[in-house]
Amino acid sequence: MDLMSLVSSINNFLALPSTIIFISVAIILTLKHKFLQFRGFPRFVYLVTQGLKPQTNAGNSKTINPFHALFTAMGTTLGMGNIVGPSIAILVGGPGALFWLVCYAFFASATKYTEVVLALNTRLKLPSGDIIGGPMQYLRLVSSAIATWYGIAMIFLMVGWSGLQANTLASIFAQESIPHWMTGAGLAIIVFMVLNGGAQRIGLIASKLVPLMSILYIVFAFTILIKNPAGLRDALLLIGSSIFSPCAAIGGFMGATIMQAVRAGTYKSIFITEAGLGTSSIPHAIADVQQPTDQGILAMFSMAADAFLSFLSGLLALVTGLWIDSGFSNTIMYEVFKLNSPVAGRFVLLITISLFVLTTAIGNSFNGSQNFASFTRHRWIQGYNVAAVAIIFLGSLMNVPLIWNIMDVVLTFVAIPNLIGVVILAFRKPAWFKI
Repeated sequence: MDLMSLVSSINNFLALPSTIIFISVAIILTLKHKFLQFRGFPRFVYLVTQGLKPQTNAGNSKTINPFHALFTAMGTTLGMGNIVGPSIAILVGGPGALFWLVCYAFFASATKYTEVVLALNTRLKLPSGDIIGGPMQYLRLVSSAIATWYGIAMIFLMVGWSGLQANTLASIFAQESIPHWMTGAGLAIIVFMVLNGGAQRIGLIASKLVPLMSILYIVFAFTILIKNPAGLRDALLLIGSSIFSPCAAIGGFMGATIMQAVRAGTYKSIFITEAGLGTSSIPHAIADVQQPTDQGILAMFSMAADAFLSFLSGLLALVTGLWIDSGFSNTIMYEVFKLNSPVAGRFVLLITISLFVLTTAIGNSFNGSQNFASFTRHRWIQGYNVAAVAIIFLGSLMNVPLIWNIMDVVLTFVAIPNLIGVVILAFRKPAWFKI
């Protein structure tokens, strides 16, 4: 049995139990917080318009502005996954997978709220002023063994995901006759330079790039969709009729089932939003904010942007029909933009996906370094950064289906211990979550 077959077999074995756990926890926490997705909206509007109150010791140079923390976290979730993830979910699970992707994002926003509030309530401030926060900290309240397991698995996930970002970007630029190694090397060098600037530089860069790249992508995507209203209507009807239908471009030839659609949508939603992984709580943990629940609400509603961009990308793949005969490909969106606007569209996608991948790779590398710091008390971070950018370069050269399958396996081993701890602490520390 070759490596690809082995990894696929492990994925198939984990598919049913892991998907049930992801969705069940999201629903449990939604009920636990009494549908905060609706109740918290007035508070979200207030926070966006009036701002967040800093802590009394706001002068700590190791903390960052709450909105910079938000954009740093969004820099890892608003990224290549929003562009490529939905089309791959559709290829494997059919058009109905797009519904499950958005469905999980809605319910799992309660999961993300819980993770961020836990991270802020359990963060550790070292004598040097450095802050250690995130799942590694709050999972220790449940079990040191679970925390250690999570920490080790998460280091592999973060560097692997950065490699996946590089792989996708390199595949797209290869369409422009730019070698994979050149794209990987360029991305690795930029990420390394930004990481050396610390949390403040990461937050500042993300706060500038995330809104810009999102608006640019959305505007151009809408110009494609509005040119084909009939195709848009048919795509929406196809999604609705495929929610419980085993229809997939690739999966149809692999024994596609309803479970495959649910799993494809759920896993790609986790990959896109990071809800359930706990990873996006790491930059939030260093936010200079007085009320942890306020930062949690910001994080929760940031998932609406993830879901919207993902749904938009999925619609583009369906409306143009390119999902039907493309095979397993991470360049469908490039083909969509190039087909509908050979000059401007191609370059708009190249610019936006470059920014998306850059901020995601930066955010993932930062999250991984913070997790590494939980083990080393902020020692040897530079060594970790070197290893992370090396993986980025190597990832640009790897086989596409293999790296996606490997990341799905690692994702499961990261998420399960985190979800166990999050549910336990949500019920053990109810006062932390009251609005």
